[in-house]
Amino acid sequence: MSRPLTLPDALLHALDSHAGGALCVAFSGGPDSTALLHALATLPQARARGLRALHVDHGLHADSVRWATQARAFCASLGIACEVLRVDVPRASGEGLEAAARHARYAAFAQAIRPGEWLLLGHHRDDQAETVLLKLLRGAGPRGLGGMRPVRPLGAGQLWRPLLGLPRELLSAYVQEHRLACIDDPSNRDTRLARNHLRHEILPRLQRYFPQAVDSILHSARFCRAADEALRADWLDAFPAVHDEATGSLDAAAWMALAPALREPLLDHWLHARGLVAPTAAQRRQIERQCHARAGQQPCVRWPGVELHIWKGRLWADAPRPSFDPQWEACWHGEALVLPGGGQLMLDPAGRLPSPLVVRLRRGGERIRPAGDRHTRELRDLFQQAALPPWRRETCPLLYAGETLIAVADLWQTTQAATLFETLRARPRWVPGNRGDAAAAQRSGAAG
Repeated sequence: MSRPLTLPDALLHALDSHAGGALCVAFSGGPDSTALLHALATLPQARARGLRALHVDHGLHADSVRWATQARAFCASLGIACEVLRVDVPRASGEGLEAAARHARYAAFAQAIRPGEWLLLGHHRDDQAETVLLKLLRGAGPRGLGGMRPVRPLGAGQLWRPLLGLPRELLSAYVQEHRLACIDDPSNRDTRLARNHLRHEILPRLQRYFPQAVDSILHSARFCRAADEALRADWLDAFPAVHDEATGSLDAAAWMALAPALREPLLDHWLHARGLVAPTAAQRRQIERQCHARAGQQPCVRWPGVELHIWKGRLWADAPRPSFDPQWEACWHGEALVLPGGGQLMLDPAGRLPSPLVVRLRRGGERIRPAGDRHTRELRDLFQQAALPPWRRETCPLLYAGETLIAVADLWQTTQAATLFETLRARPRWVPGNRGDAAAAQRSGAAG
């Protein structure tokens, strides 16, 4: 008769299946991550891969510093290095404290993980069921209903959940058997938080009437994951025709012409690639309604961390711009200059101006005569002709020699400016703020 599966056995099998790469455990100090780290520490195969731990101090509880000290002490008792990451969780982000803490935590992990390293999380089978239920209640499609992925890219390495097939009871029994001291975070019992309410109130009731509830939820999740993978090839094929690489925007009509099963994941992919979070089902419906807005209107759909504009038949998405002083100005010698509201101005290639220029923002009424143009143009007209989105015009850097406007970012230059930059064999380059990129998505992504 074969002996029951143990946690070290399961991890040893997982390590054999995912050979290569250093190992790092996301160690909260709670029962699940404690069981994971302790069991790994018993395996020479894990230690040989440089096993270490990361502990995040969210600063949200009076005991968070003590918990960090306890986490370090536990790791020291195992002979494992533990790095504490302190994060600042925004309390007024609009997304809720639970989500804000999660985003801050994953962003910290993405920054701390080393090239090629595997970050192991203690998520298990019951966590997966809770995640699928939460996604269902929030109106997710096949991707969300597929639950957490076992492996996905994170920062310079990989995020790995090796325990997704194991029940919580197995980890709890391991903690009790080895009498492991765990951190007791009272927020894990706060049923005002959505996941805790499902865990402590809803799932136990479901299982009283449907003992197979978790099995059924995870069975459906596997179907959804398979459906998502099947659809992925189709919407990835459609993406280049919908997306404009130069502006980072989507063709609204072409996007709306897609089947809903392709439309939703394509939108999410676009947003995540810009380091932005996906909308809820209600916000998606609002975006679709606003795509039919009359010409001349400039609808904007907002949710925490995102402003999605519909302008000139295209979708544009940015993070909300921080407030700034419109009277701001700076002396620029050619160095990388951080602009109000986000963004940068720099010389490309890097260099130094023989005499500094003054950089300002729009104050109204500016005019410039572009090189080769017979007429002086109002900046307002040039922006309209260039189809520069209105919300980006206010932070567009204007370059002055004394009181004379000689260049508008990297868009227009007078003959004087053109001569100056040709002599330098460099040109000004403006990187607008809040545009996002794929790296930002990996740094901040907490989904999946």
